[in-house]
Amino acid sequence: MTAVVFIAELSGAPTLAIPQAAAAQLPKSGRARVIVLTDDSPADAEWRTAAYEQFLRDDPAEDAIYERLR
Repeated sequence: MTAVVFIAELSGAPTLAIPQAAAAQLPKSGRARVIVLTDDSPADAEWRTAAYEQFLRDDPAEDAIYERLR
């Protein structure tokens, strides 16, 4: 499987424009799997940041027993 990666501007229309440079890399016929990735919403980014900060915090003293199991 070959990947062709490009950035497209979404306009609200039900179509997605493929830049000419990316289209030139595509085969003339056949099937393609299309995956559209968009930026996270601000709420998702805030949640992800808070979860990461919580993950990096030191464990409480009662959990220190697990440090010996490494």
